[in-house]
Amino acid sequence: MGRGRVQLKRIENKINRQVTFSKRRTGLLKKAHEISVLCDAEVALIVFSHKGKLFEYSTDDCMEKILERYERYSYEERQLAATDFDSQGNWTLEYNRLKAKVELLQRNHRNYLGEDLDSMSLKELQNLEQQIDTALKHIRARKNHLMSQSISELQRKEKAIQVQNNMLVKQIKEKEKKDKAVAQPALWDDQQNQGPHASSFLLSQPAGLPLPCLNIGGCYQEEADPEVRRNELDHALEPTYSFHLGGYGA
Repeated sequence: MGRGRVQLKRIENKINRQVTFSKRRTGLLKKAHEISVLCDAEVALIVFSHKGKLFEYSTDDCMEKILERYERYSYEERQLAATDFDSQGNWTLEYNRLKAKVELLQRNHRNYLGEDLDSMSLKELQNLEQQIDTALKHIRARKNHLMSQSISELQRKEKAIQVQNNMLVKQIKEKEKKDKAVAQPALWDDQQNQGPHASSFLLSQPAGLPLPCLNIGGCYQEEADPEVRRNELDHALEPTYSFHLGGYGA
């Protein structure tokens, strides 16, 4: 005779219940392993005993990966179901919300420009004025900060240029001193080289004789007798001839 259908219910005996749990748990884990190998499926099995002890099995020890995949799949399924259920209503509400937001931004922009102020109350105008004052303070603070930075940068450049200028002036002065130091010995050598000739020429002049000269700027006066003029010129040139002869003779 065949076995009758066993009624499934909680085993009252604690020992029998524990033995049955151990046997069925082992068989369940074995079946999970078999289905994962035979069917190339990712299997994750979690079992808690009545005492709260955890027993688990997962394919290739990737329990976290399987659980993450399960949560992502469940979330996407719920989102897709909710979207399919009231997608049309959601799009309408989103459109109306964005349209109202755009209209509010456009109205605020016109108010900031001083336009469309007739429909605003006194309190709204005061709030608008306060907002503009606050924005103006921020703008001025930012402008002053940029100006102070620019002034500091210009002062730094001025100091650098002043230092460079002082260095150039110092270099120019040093170069002038060196040029003077080099030029003075050369001038002294020239004077020493030219000095003996000039002194010998002056010393070789006989005492009491006038130096030869040529008067170019004098006024020309026509003489009555050309012979007298020629004799005077001969007498004037006579000492010069004697000087040269005396010089060479010596």
